[in-house]
Amino acid sequence: MSTTFTTQTTGAAVAESPFAPRLARIVATEQFTPKEKWFRLVFNDGQPLGHPPMAFVQVTVFGIGEAPISVCSSPTREPAFELCVRAVGSVTNAMHKLGVGETLGIRGPFGNGFKADAHRGRDFLFVAGGLGLAPARSLIQYVLDRRRDFGRTTILVGARTPGDLLFQNDLKEWQSRPDVDTHVTVDRPAEGWTGNVGVITTLFKKVKINPSATMAVIIGPPIMFKFAVLEALAAGIPETRCICSLERRMKCGLGWCGHCQIRGVYVCKEGPVFTYEQVKRLREGI
Repeated sequence: MSTTFTTQTTGAAVAESPFAPRLARIVATEQFTPKEKWFRLVFNDGQPLGHPPMAFVQVTVFGIGEAPISVCSSPTREPAFELCVRAVGSVTNAMHKLGVGETLGIRGPFGNGFKADAHRGRDFLFVAGGLGLAPARSLIQYVLDRRRDFGRTTILVGARTPGDLLFQNDLKEWQSRPDVDTHVTVDRPAEGWTGNVGVITTLFKKVKINPSATMAVIIGPPIMFKFAVLEALAAGIPETRCICSLERRMKCGLGWCGHCQIRGVYVCKEGPVFTYEQVKRLREGI
């Protein structure tokens, strides 16, 4: 995100600080659940975010503070970008009070993201639980927007209750597409729910997986991740093609402060995207 400006005294180009946020305007919002709210933003300068799928940004609510948030939209949808924010602290609760036309500060994008173009031709199995659908959605959109570049696409989504399901319009769209195999489950049904009931691993028996060609992208709460990975491995998908995204309290996003460090690994720089082969050596991360 580094840019330059010219000093009035010398005319020399000076690099902007990586800690200086860019101003972004909220252009749309939707309250998904009492705890999760969706935002679409555009930068005031009209430039795109320029992020890879599954990257994150540091969001500033001026006068309150800063928090790391996963980008939940694909770079194929720029110049706008989207965030899904769970209200869990002072910054995110303040964000929930903001509406269309108000301004946030954005630093980033940060993280390694997922290099999707390096996996052209592969099948994708997405397994997303709860808020894990937010970072997964950025890659799902990318794969679907470049559908001819990738093979079979399977999406498994789980939530505690039907009311906890995020991106419900997307789920309906994916379920209606003949070129995507989408399944949704909830732990506890509500009146009117006609879909699957059970933990997300119960959906594996409903889908066909070619382990020699499949990338498994598994994101969700630690307990879900643990058992979903076991299902993927049991299906024959190797550890090097089981992908996850680690959540840590990332302060600077630059690997300077050390808050996100796990056994010498800086999640903000070397992650948040890891293979299971990598993450199994970082047990406290999950």
